[in-house]
Amino acid sequence: MLPDISLAIRLQILDDRTAVLTKEIATLPVHIAEIEKKLDAHKRRLDADKAALTSNQKEKKKLEDDIKVHEQKITKLRDQMMTAKTNEVYKAFQHEIEFCQKEISRTEDRILDLMGEAETLDVNVKTAQAELDIEKKEVDGEKKRAEERTAVDRREIATLMTERATIVAQLSPKVASEYERIRKGRAGVALSEAIGGRCSKCNVAIRPQFLQELKLGNEIRYCESCKRILYHNPPQSFDDLVPASVRPR
Repeated sequence: MLPDISLAIRLQILDDRTAVLTKEIATLPVHIAEIEKKLDAHKRRLDADKAALTSNQKEKKKLEDDIKVHEQKITKLRDQMMTAKTNEVYKAFQHEIEFCQKEISRTEDRILDLMGEAETLDVNVKTAQAELDIEKKEVDGEKKRAEERTAVDRREIATLMTERATIVAQLSPKVASEYERIRKGRAGVALSEAIGGRCSKCNVAIRPQFLQELKLGNEIRYCESCKRILYHNPPQSFDDLVPASVRPR
């Protein structure tokens, strides 16, 4: 195998690993944004429950104040009723007192309803708050892990870039230039192995004569279909071409 091919294979392995890490770094903020979006939705639900409870308490307070007003009015009417000069005036006071009493009764019924609703709302708020506290801790943990993962990935990418520069420096200028040109135009993949008489990337059959010349390994050859740098890897260990920085640990 030509030295330039061996170096290009190592370079492709490094670039593949870098692409994986770069993608992971890019997806982590998206993941965090998604879980924060869910957290915000839960916060809004909690705020809605709190607002409903506050509204309930305000209405209850207002109704209690209304009852006090009616009671004060009844006291005043009874005092006035004692000074009534005619039966008609007396009955008018009595009628107004009965109206106030009915209003008090109606208001008390509403207060009882509000108290029942408040119990449910209070439970909802406490439950939602407890769940939100737990979820917030989980989100904070996720964010911390994502930040740590990103830092690790960035350090590994820096190592890969250093090793990449070393390999590129060893490549012939022409092959290095061709590698970069093809990689940019072929979704990051500049090389393809000939397997079973076909290009492993575009799956197009290789002409027998072309394949024979490829196996000789005398010069750099390109797939006639996808134009990637084509190589033939005879049955042997491929491990020595894998850069140390991307070998399984």
